[in-house]
Amino acid sequence: MERINRRKFIYNSAIGLSGYAALTAAGMTSQGFIPATALVDKVKLGNTGLTISRIAMGTGSIGGNHQSNQTRLGLPTFIKMARHAYDRGIHFFDTADSYGSYPFVKEVFKEIPREKVTLLGKMWTYNDPATSEPVDKALDRFRSESGSDYFDIMLLHCMTNGKWPEEKKRYIDYFSEAKQKGIIRAVGVSCHNIDALKVAADDPWVDVILSRINPFQSHMDGTPAEINAILGKARNNGKGIIGMKIFGNGDKILENEREESITFALKKSNIHGMTLGMESIAQMDDAVDRVMRILKS
Repeated sequence: MERINRRKFIYNSAIGLSGYAALTAAGMTSQGFIPATALVDKVKLGNTGLTISRIAMGTGSIGGNHQSNQTRLGLPTFIKMARHAYDRGIHFFDTADSYGSYPFVKEVFKEIPREKVTLLGKMWTYNDPATSEPVDKALDRFRSESGSDYFDIMLLHCMTNGKWPEEKKRYIDYFSEAKQKGIIRAVGVSCHNIDALKVAADDPWVDVILSRINPFQSHMDGTPAEINAILGKARNNGKGIIGMKIFGNGDKILENEREESITFALKKSNIHGMTLGMESIAQMDDAVDRVMRILKS
């Protein structure tokens, strides 16, 4: 998930947004600038049957131990941001047990219609099988904590080698069963290793892949060309592809770097959509405006 230095990002965003506001006031939106009320567009996610907003609200910046930068903002701020995301067309929430974000989206769903949101969850699979929570019990807990009877997408979290289909078989079997029951609509993996990604691109079980990609090779599993080629193969196989680490885990957030990153994601990569770990409404507005402007350029 994206990690963004809030002070640095908001400072740069303020400069860009103030300039944008002046141009908008001068009536120059016809030259490629997008009004601040613009909504994120929606795209079909491979052959999953799902239609997602092109941007997902990530909830796992510096995530682990059931918390993240987003949850550390506190519930009132989280709800305010999620509501603003929804109003800007971001109807896609990227959550995980290890982020501690399921109970937060449960409160969001009291204000936002669940059926209009794509909910992506992730299950951590590296606990000791002898003492870990059974897969079915974990998924039941996720449903209870999130306030949703189903997940649109459920991923095996952080696959780190090409042997994951064998090593995670008990998870895969239960996910498949849950998919048949309608508890999960699409299944897949988040990848943190090029071999894991290569296997996912061809594995018929995989509906959705979450992959690290940006033009700077920052916090990636290979060069941009290598990763993009694998994602192209996966996309041709009907997989839904969601990009993460779009800003290099928050290391590439200068104005020109954000512009290059989003341009790469939209124009030169094989992803369908992207998850961004935004930590303020200013960051959210910057991302939406930038994405929609570049799409129309």
